[in-house]
Amino acid sequence: MFSSVHSMALHGINVREVSVEADVSEGGLPVFEMVGFLGSEIKESRGRIRTSLRNSGFILPPKRITVNLSPADQRKSGSHFDLPVAVSLLSAMGLIPPEALSETVIAGELSLSGKVLKVNGILPMVLHSREMGFKRFILPLENAEEGGASPGIEVIGVQSLKETLEFLTGEKKIEPVCIDIKELLKGKQKYKDDFSSIRGQSAAKRAVEVSAAGMHNILLVGPPGGGKSMMAKCIPSILPALTEEECMEITGIHSIAGILGNGVVTVRPFISPHHTVSSQALSGGGSIPKPGDISLAHRGVLFLDELPEFDRNTLEILRQPLEDREIHISRASGNYTYPADFLLAAAMNPCKCGYYPGTKCTCGEIGVKKYLSRISRPLLDRIDIVSYVDELSFDELSTASIKEESSEEIRSRVTDAFEIQKKRFKDKKLRFNSEMTGDDIKLFCPLGDREEELLRESFRVLSLSARGYHRILRCARTIADLDHSDNISCAHLSEAIAYRSTGKGIWDV
Repeated sequence: MFSSVHSMALHGINVREVSVEADVSEGGLPVFEMVGFLGSEIKESRGRIRTSLRNSGFILPPKRITVNLSPADQRKSGSHFDLPVAVSLLSAMGLIPPEALSETVIAGELSLSGKVLKVNGILPMVLHSREMGFKRFILPLENAEEGGASPGIEVIGVQSLKETLEFLTGEKKIEPVCIDIKELLKGKQKYKDDFSSIRGQSAAKRAVEVSAAGMHNILLVGPPGGGKSMMAKCIPSILPALTEEECMEITGIHSIAGILGNGVVTVRPFISPHHTVSSQALSGGGSIPKPGDISLAHRGVLFLDELPEFDRNTLEILRQPLEDREIHISRASGNYTYPADFLLAAAMNPCKCGYYPGTKCTCGEIGVKKYLSRISRPLLDRIDIVSYVDELSFDELSTASIKEESSEEIRSRVTDAFEIQKKRFKDKKLRFNSEMTGDDIKLFCPLGDREEELLRESFRVLSLSARGYHRILRCARTIADLDHSDNISCAHLSEAIAYRSTGKGIWDV
C-alpha cells in the first residue's frame, strides 16, 4: 500500500516542499530502504524510526518497505523527517486514513521511546507552509510556541508518535497553538545593561547615540577600563523595539542556527564573538552552511572587542556584508544567501599596551603603527563613527550625586530619529540614513554655501575617499534628525567630520 505525507526541507534560509512517500508491498525480500538524495542523519533514521514504532506499539511487517523523499534531485538533511516518515509508514499500513493527511505538513525528530523531539528551523517551515496554502502543521510540542507565532495556519504540538496517531485518527483532540506577537512585543523589554550605569564619557555616549539613531557602524578607541565594552553592550537597550516583521526574521534565523530557546526572539540580538573566531563561524560554515555570527546579529548588533586581535583575513569577510547587508556563501551543494543587516560596533586599544599617546605607553611609534595596521583601510572606511573613550578621573567615578541618563531616555530620542527616517524613505527601499546611496545623498542631504565650503576644506585636509565623503553626509543627516532639523547645518557637519578620526591623532582617516 502506498502513502504520502507533506514535509519541508531547509536550503540555507529558504524552505522547499518535500513529499515523504512510503510503499509497503508483498513482492521481494523483507527490507526497509530509504531513497531520495539523503543526508547521513536521514539515512541513520531507519533504526530510530523502526525502534520508535515498536516502542509505541506498532510493528513493521516483514515486507518490502520503500521510503522516498521527493524531489529526488535535491539533497535533504535534518532529523525533522523522522516523524513524517513514521506517519507515512503508519498510513501505508492502513492505520491512518489518507484524508487525515491532506493539507497537513509534519516535522519532528523521534526518540527510541517514541517521544517527539524539538528540531531546528520550524518557524521558516511553518511560514512557507502557510504561503503554500496548507491548513495545518504538526510539530514537536517544544516547537509549538515558535510555530504558533505564524497566524493563518493551525499549529498542532505533539509529544509522542502515539499521540500523533491518535490526533490524526480523531481519537484525541489537540487545541492549536497561537501566539500573539503584538502582545509579546508590547511588553517592556528587559536588558541586562543600561547607560545609567556608565559614569562620565558624555562624548562617547553621544557618538553611540548617533550610531544607533542612523544604524551607523562605530569604533570605540581608548585605554583599558574606560568603558568601551560596557557602552557597546548597552547599544541594544537604546534601539527601538522590534517590529513584528523583524521579530519573525530574527527568530527564523536563530531557529535554523539551532540557538533558539522556546518561543520567539523579542529583543534585538547582541552577538559578540571571541577574537579567535574562524572565518567560517563568522560568515556561516558547513557543507550545508548554517547562519554565522554576522547573520545571527541581523537587525541587531555585532560587537567585535579587541578588533586588531582578530585574524585579518577573518575581518576582511565583513567588507561585502557591510555594503550589501547580506552574505553570499558558495558550496558544492549550492549557493546560499543569508541576511546580514546589522550595526557593527567595535572596540580597541590605541596600541598593544593600550596607553598611546600617554606617557605610560611603551610601544613607540613603530609599534603603534604596526598594531593599527592590522585593520585594513577598506574596512576602516566602512566605519562611519570613530570615538575616543578616555580614562575616567577619580571625581567622575566617585561623585554619586550626578545622575546619568538612562537607556530609556536615550531610546526615546533614537526612536524619534527612526520615525523621521521612516517618513523620509517611505517611497524608497531604504530604512536608515546609513543605507543611502550617492543619488539619495544628493536628494536628502542638500548643503548651503557655508556647509559646502566646510566639507570641501575637510575633504582636502583629511584626504577623504569618496566613501568617506558620503559617510560624513549620512552621519550629518542623522545628527540633524536627532536635532529635529530639516537642514544640515555647519554644527551637524562639524560633528560628523569629527567622527572620522579619534580626536587623538591616532589615524588620519
